[in-house]
Amino acid sequence: MAGMKTITATSQTEPRAGVATADALVVFGASGDLAQRMLWPSLYYLRRDRLLDAQLRIVGATRQFEGDAGLRAWVAESLTRHLQPGERQEPALRQLLDSVSHARLEVSDGGISGIEQLVAALHGAERVLYFLSTSHALYTPICTALARAGLINRHSRIVLEKPIGHDFATSEAINAVFAEHFREEQVLRIDHYLGKEAVQNLLALRFGNALFEPLWSSVAIEHVQITVAETVGIEGRWSYYDHSGALRDMVQNHMLQLLALVAMEPPATFDAAAVRSEKTKVLRSLRPIAGAAVDTHTVRGQYAAGSIAGRPVPGYADEPGARNGSSTETFVALRAEIDNWRWAGVPFYLRTGKRMQGRRSDIVIQFRHVPHNIFSAYQAALPANRLVIQLQPQERVTLELLNKQPGLDGIRLGQVPLELSLRDAFGVSRSRLAYERLLLDALQGNSTLFVRRDEIAAAWEWIDGICAGWMKSGLAPKAYPAGSWGPTSAIALAERHGHSWYE
Repeated sequence: MAGMKTITATSQTEPRAGVATADALVVFGASGDLAQRMLWPSLYYLRRDRLLDAQLRIVGATRQFEGDAGLRAWVAESLTRHLQPGERQEPALRQLLDSVSHARLEVSDGGISGIEQLVAALHGAERVLYFLSTSHALYTPICTALARAGLINRHSRIVLEKPIGHDFATSEAINAVFAEHFREEQVLRIDHYLGKEAVQNLLALRFGNALFEPLWSSVAIEHVQITVAETVGIEGRWSYYDHSGALRDMVQNHMLQLLALVAMEPPATFDAAAVRSEKTKVLRSLRPIAGAAVDTHTVRGQYAAGSIAGRPVPGYADEPGARNGSSTETFVALRAEIDNWRWAGVPFYLRTGKRMQGRRSDIVIQFRHVPHNIFSAYQAALPANRLVIQLQPQERVTLELLNKQPGLDGIRLGQVPLELSLRDAFGVSRSRLAYERLLLDALQGNSTLFVRRDEIAAAWEWIDGICAGWMKSGLAPKAYPAGSWGPTSAIALAERHGHSWYE
């Protein structure tokens, strides 16, 4: 869009007032899958674009490698595989590698061995950001070991990957340990969906434009849909995924955050306390799904053998490492309701699954039909307006409006999309990784896009109620073929109320 004006309130790279940028970053699990795919590429891009403090020291804490040279060589090789094509620049890579050192640590449920290496690597660093890219089972041992080694002070910050715990009780137990050693503002619980540009743009659409907010309620909105569909299976993570399932892995972890951003009241200011308080109010307003509602408001599914992009794939029960008779769900569809004035009577449909027909994440705001069709002589029914916020595979916003179709045969209306591609509109050549935004905010002490403890608690309490209802009713997952949009009962979940899933 030529001539588009950009309005900047403050520099995105400035640290918050009164908060100093970290002078050291420690990545626990520095050679793990998340670190390879997201953390090291994000650090490279931030270093290349000169968004990191030139003096920042990065310590990779892992049981692999024998010294700095081994870790640096591995990081360089990993970046070769995971950077986007054409993005590697040798000077920037050398600058990143020169800032990297290694601490060989063995982390287990019993604690950490080799902590003295980390103490030595952090010599003189006062403002340290710890990033726990590990299983949540290791969160407590790591926190305890850091405290015993005297590596936590009032300037320390620590990042925890969600999901935290397996349910409300285990989550609270983990959070309680961190509360003994860190203030709440020092604990940054990361949900990478909140780092996506399109998710942040949702707040800009709602609260930066006079057009949408007056319509953003049950007065004008009929229902909301949130879909996170994946074509991949469990990718060798059987032991983790079978213990978790789609409800805990995706709904509690990501989808409730998206729901809260859609449904929250306007915060007084765009700061961490105000935004997170409004999100928590939404989560605490979710109507519990219990009793008979478990059968009418939820669908569980598990993928069977099928094909993805013309390639045959096994069912969940036939994946490597699978155990016989697993009742873990790989698909969930829910009809959620929010008991407050703004959203009374507006259903929120949530749907997520693995081995689905397509990879996509989107939020669909379905508006109500016009109260009276003045064009009924030409067209019996008019489709309602719809706003589609696409998070992936592309970041795009589409508003579907009705327009007269050209011609002389009366007035017939057709849907015309008003489309905003974030990449095209702002001339963005590369979509930033969500972890770039979140790592930068964590280093600078900005917790707005991170999740507070009471948010986690509210989400787990709601999820635990559904899990208890499934167990009590014996609701087993329904099979769906890989490459489909899930069990047919998910279609009925919406259609029995006169709604259809957006495809």
